Amino acid sequence: MASATVGTKGRITIPRQVRNQLGLVAGDRIDFVPNDETGRYEIIPANRRIKALKGIVAAPARPISVEDMNVMNSWYG
Repeated sequence: MASATVGTKGRITIPRQVRNQLGLVAGDRIDFVPNDETGRYEIIPANRRIKALKGIVAAPARPISVEDMNVMNSWYG
């Protein structure tokens, strides 16, 4: 089990093993989310890399023309 010590300014260093498992790198943000069932906090990476979004939206059934895009843009304009 990985552990860390809280410093005098409230800072901790996340152990390398945990950073690697979470895919964290310097500059990433993390969220501390309370788990009501366990009474503990969960550490969740708050940064999403653009590559993680690949495939989240399905491809359109047919290609969309520029004219169609312009019409849709005028709706939300």
